[in-house]
Amino acid sequence: TPRCGASFHELNKALRIELNANASCTWQIQRNGNQTIRLIFSYFKFAPSSSCETESIKVYDGPSTHSPLLGQVCNNTDAVPVLESSSGSLTFLITTNSVDFTRNFFVFYYFFSPESKPVNCGGQLTGPNGTFSSPNYPAPYPAFTYCVWHIQTPKNSKIKLQFLDFFLELDKNCQLDFTAVYDGLTTTTGLIGKVCGRAQPTFESSSNVMTVVLATDSSSSYRGFSAQYSSVPLPGPVEPDTFLTCSSDSMKIVLSKSYLASLGYNESQLQLIDPSCRPVVTDLVAFSFPLTSCGTIKKEEGHSITYTNIISLSSTGNIITRQKNTEIIAKCKMENNSTLEVFYVTRNNVIQNITAMGRYNVSMAFYSSDSFSEPIHQSPYYVDLNQTLFAQVSLQSTDPNLLVFVDTCTASPQPDFGSPTYDLIRSGCNKDDTVVTYPPLEHRGRFKFNAFRFLRSFPSVYLQCDVVICDSNSSNSRCTKGCISRQKRAISPHTWKTNTAVGPIRLKRDLRSAQHPESLTKADAEETPSLQQYNFYAFALVVLVSNILIVVAVILKHHKHQAGCSYQKIQSS
Repeated sequence: TPRCGASFHELNKALRIELNANASCTWQIQRNGNQTIRLIFSYFKFAPSSSCETESIKVYDGPSTHSPLLGQVCNNTDAVPVLESSSGSLTFLITTNSVDFTRNFFVFYYFFSPESKPVNCGGQLTGPNGTFSSPNYPAPYPAFTYCVWHIQTPKNSKIKLQFLDFFLELDKNCQLDFTAVYDGLTTTTGLIGKVCGRAQPTFESSSNVMTVVLATDSSSSYRGFSAQYSSVPLPGPVEPDTFLTCSSDSMKIVLSKSYLASLGYNESQLQLIDPSCRPVVTDLVAFSFPLTSCGTIKKEEGHSITYTNIISLSSTGNIITRQKNTEIIAKCKMENNSTLEVFYVTRNNVIQNITAMGRYNVSMAFYSSDSFSEPIHQSPYYVDLNQTLFAQVSLQSTDPNLLVFVDTCTASPQPDFGSPTYDLIRSGCNKDDTVVTYPPLEHRGRFKFNAFRFLRSFPSVYLQCDVVICDSNSSNSRCTKGCISRQKRAISPHTWKTNTAVGPIRLKRDLRSAQHPESLTKADAEETPSLQQYNFYAFALVVLVSNILIVVAVILKHHKHQAGCSYQKIQSS
């Protein structure tokens, strides 16, 4: 491959890259079509002791380094990085520091369709034990295979994984075909090992969750593997008798006194990063605090943002101790449209994991004016046709560095947003002539539009909005881009999505009709004459015309009769 950067259009390619000090090289992969790109860095060797700030690989989801950041690979990356684009283009940039050292990288990519996944390729494996194998086993596995198995056994256990038969393509650093095993539920950290060739490897996790990955290229295929896993009971209090709760603005950690006692500690020996934040002690020990307080560390990681705090357990009043060092690490991970809560304990470099799920606290309401000071509490909200309506989406969070952007708003006469629907806003673009959007303001997204009704006598209008939440510190966030076309649309770094709904909206005329079904007001009568009035006028007109015709007929007949008599000749005798 060219020494520093290149542009590729092939369906697949393997790159062996060698760089020296002070390099800054960009590779671009692009091809027309509906397929996306999978990029695998199966081997990388940076300068010793280099940091992410001075030496890294940055991967961008698009045709340039101005595209959204997909991920970053550094010297301390504890995984085999696999990154996937959202379209047919992808870019990666390698920068090196000034240390005199030869860096080596092996990366291969291929275009693929997500729906063309092989049979028996990955999945969720639960229960105390089980078996699984590579696709087509014992026949050769397919080219460009990428399978991920997530294994979870009962609580208070760890996993023992044994490969009964294992035959993958062999090379020095397992760069071509390989199996990677991770200690946890993700493939971004916690790599236990990577194997290839002929072997019968065995792995053990530190908790009841493990992830196994199979990745292959197209050069050679062999029969793959057959594996079995089993749960092994863990001694002592492996999973803490505790829980972690994350919301969009706070974190709550609860520990039992019995669990602390099993570790050799009591509630007086606990402290957060900020030791002035103290727990509430009852039968349980509870820390509850806003995400931006008590020393909580905020970190941006590609498409997610993580808030981390640490409970340290330390002996007090002693010069020496024979207790193991223990830290309880609590993480609230904001990702896509949910909050992932990660809780784990470290004791002499052993990590136990606990996970749970939550959601953003986002709401939408109408307001009486563009000051957005008085929300409308009535439901249904009765309005006049063509009345200006003011809507606001609000995020409940104590983090001041978040922005709310209204990406898409759709109206429907049905509360389940079935057909028909009408777009007010789509991808940040105003689709209705009356829509006016306001610039993002801290935790609020605002817009206004004129009230309308659906044809075919639908009485109500419901509104649902897709909302993008961005980090205000990011200059390349979705919240700053406004209207973008569908072709150029991509999720930028530090961006999270959710949605909210409000309704119904109804016309005031429907309200008056419901309250006074026996009569209409004068204004309504002038605006919509009743059927009875039309019938009365029509009947009177018919009667008048009929009477006129009868009178004319009688006069004509009488006149004719007189004329006939006066001209009749009298006979002489």
